[in-house]
Amino acid sequence: MSILSIKNLSHIFESKVLFENASFEINNGEHAGIVGLNGAGKTTFMNIISGKITQDEGDVKWLNGIKWGYLDQHANIDRAKTVMKYLEDSFIDLFDLDERMQGYYTKMADGEGDIDDLLDKAGKIQDRLLNEGFYEIETEIKKIASGLGVSNFGYDTLVSTLSGGQRAKLMLAKLLIDKPQVMLLDEPTNFLDLDHIAWLVKFLKEFDGTILIVSHDTEFLDQICNIIINVGNKDIKRYAGSYTSFLEQYDIEQKQMNESYEKQQREIKKLETFIAKNKARAATAGMANSRKKLLDKMEVIDKPSQVYEAVFSFPYKEVVSKEMLLVKSLEIGYKKPLLPPIDMQLSSTSKIWIRGTNGIGKSTFLKTILEEVQKLKGSFEFHPYAKIGYLEQDMNFENSEKTATSYVNDLFPKMNIKDIKDRLSKVGIIKELLIKPICKMSGGEQVRVKLMSISMKETNVLILDEPTNHLDILAKEALKKALNEYDGAIILVSHEPSFAEDICTEFFDVVQ
Repeated sequence: MSILSIKNLSHIFESKVLFENASFEINNGEHAGIVGLNGAGKTTFMNIISGKITQDEGDVKWLNGIKWGYLDQHANIDRAKTVMKYLEDSFIDLFDLDERMQGYYTKMADGEGDIDDLLDKAGKIQDRLLNEGFYEIETEIKKIASGLGVSNFGYDTLVSTLSGGQRAKLMLAKLLIDKPQVMLLDEPTNFLDLDHIAWLVKFLKEFDGTILIVSHDTEFLDQICNIIINVGNKDIKRYAGSYTSFLEQYDIEQKQMNESYEKQQREIKKLETFIAKNKARAATAGMANSRKKLLDKMEVIDKPSQVYEAVFSFPYKEVVSKEMLLVKSLEIGYKKPLLPPIDMQLSSTSKIWIRGTNGIGKSTFLKTILEEVQKLKGSFEFHPYAKIGYLEQDMNFENSEKTATSYVNDLFPKMNIKDIKDRLSKVGIIKELLIKPICKMSGGEQVRVKLMSISMKETNVLILDEPTNHLDILAKEALKKALNEYDGAIILVSHEPSFAEDICTEFFDVVQ
């Protein structure tokens, strides 16, 4: 049974045609992965089907009465509430009923009203609360919160004190607690560690409702999805099967599309040449005219969209030393230590994968050795000639109206604009993206800008905190290649084993 019908969907975003006359359906119980390159329009598509924005043309129809929930990592939530109060909002109707029931009991205690009538009303509410599991709400909330690591924040913690990544996890937990019939998930694994991703995979595999997931985590998609929806080439197309199966089908299609386009272009060129040579000669003008009619009637195949692959490169500043970083009995945290004292050594060629559960303190450790967060005790020391390139997990571009060009120009004012644009084009920031405010770029495009700015100067240590968040598969492969070619040291925090294991030769487990 179809629960979502898309017919002739067309939409233009900032002069770019994202999709044109796209049609397909999503059936009840399907787990669909939404894939495509950075900037193809995946999040725009999710915003359209969730009603956040209106399409230019076409119809988007949900089955009547369907209940869906949308994980939008850019959504605003009530930051004045505690973590528990925010999660309890999933059951606000039941809490309101409980409050009404308590009111009836209060009236009875005060001798107000008809006792039998009040008992009857309170009893009916009590039955409903029992049937709907009201008295197990806290247990249900804590089960999901624990599975995603939200319990580590503290249930009495104010939402306003959480980081962007923590708020994203909190919103995901609430959506799972809501248990809508359809879940719309935009990059749900971005701020989860390996254990929490494994928990989420199990939860979603057992979910008998419908799921639409935007994700660049191909292993995650392969485990959950039985349908792939590809956004690209001005189209949105449905494929049956896993992500791996989709890649095989898509590769064949692209080859056929390119061959058909090239074949038709050769035929057009041949016809145009014949017409140009023969239209002026009386003896051949008729044949030229007939070929002109044939050419006019031809349904011209659109040129396949050009894929602008990223090319990353991190220039190396040579340093003659074996030891690049020495950490001794380092205690990190804010008011109290998050972890036991840390001891670690980094050589000038070490490539270390920092592993640990989300929220345990991996990012705080990086910020501490970069002196963005003050240490509590112990010591750390980089080589005096260390040149560090740092990619933080939170992009902090939400309110930046600067373009990518002006952002890089502010960092490197002596560099001319043409060279900046040339460098940005190498990482896939081209054409209209060069003048687009960074805050309006996709997450993957923002990461590309940050990585490009790091590559503008020589380094001998790269510190990368979840660099693959938002990057599409081609960009991830390009980044992996660049890091494998890099001669300096790397400290990498990543929730993607397939990425980290192909780069790092050492690992450091952060444990409490």
